[in-house]
Amino acid sequence: MIEIINPGLQSIVVDNGRYGFADIGVPASSALDGFAYKAVNLLTGHLNSPPVIESIGPMFSLVFHSNMTFAITGAWVDGTIDDRPLTSWQSIKAKKGSILKIKRVLKGFRYYLGFSGIMDLEKIMGSYTTNMECHFGGYGGRPLKKGDTIRFTFIKEISEKSMDSDTIPNMDPPHILRVVDGPEEGFFREDCIGVFFRESYKVSPKSNRTGITLAGPPIEFKEGVEKSIISEGVLPGTIQIPGDGMPVILLHERTVGGYARLGVIARVDQDLLAHLKPGDDVVFKRLSLGEAEQLWMQRQKKIKNLLKFD
Repeated sequence: MIEIINPGLQSIVVDNGRYGFADIGVPASSALDGFAYKAVNLLTGHLNSPPVIESIGPMFSLVFHSNMTFAITGAWVDGTIDDRPLTSWQSIKAKKGSILKIKRVLKGFRYYLGFSGIMDLEKIMGSYTTNMECHFGGYGGRPLKKGDTIRFTFIKEISEKSMDSDTIPNMDPPHILRVVDGPEEGFFREDCIGVFFRESYKVSPKSNRTGITLAGPPIEFKEGVEKSIISEGVLPGTIQIPGDGMPVILLHERTVGGYARLGVIARVDQDLLAHLKPGDDVVFKRLSLGEAEQLWMQRQKKIKNLLKFD
């Protein structure tokens, strides 16, 4: 069992997502950094998709009430286990009574905490992940609070391992995001599209797990073009342009949208969206659909070859 001492800014239970229900408006709500989620499970001895904790911000802490192994991936953190410094992207043994503390985030934004046991939580619609808007899944459908306890089943004895450094992505700004044209790309002035791919944008403090709002040169519509569309299904990474012209990148908490879609972040870069924090600079690069597909296949092949332990 673990007990939350301090949940940081926000900590929720996530897994690889709740799929098959978009037609009734239920989003995936999955871990935003899919690679970090996969890595933390590999480091803690899981080949399936158990729940983990996704957290943002400093001062997160918990106490272990059972012996187990844990790991932290995603953002690089400055943390300790029983006041001994720990390293991100490797598994670490904790004893009953051990205290884990995250003092600050060094690089990136969201970090993932996984364990060598399975959290004893209820699956809802085939997933453990938290849907905060609808208040279900995870730990009572809400972020973790001080004093919350989570029991575990099937705690494994595993050796300490670390990830090959070649597999760990760069999370330093400026973030370069590659973009495929969206269905309504033709709705916007060509000079504004040129500026979008030439200038940098800043991540707004208004951003959250639903979407990343950007601040920078506005994207203006062509004369006479409607600024909204009939609501249609949207994918994670969709770049919507509302009436004020400020781009919004959708994450994993929406299934439909009613704003014109300038583009979609290439799948190969979507895990990086988990690490865009307020104030970060973002630069966009244009890709064809074929180029995006090729990059994704190359990345999958590289991950398959390089996800090895030291």
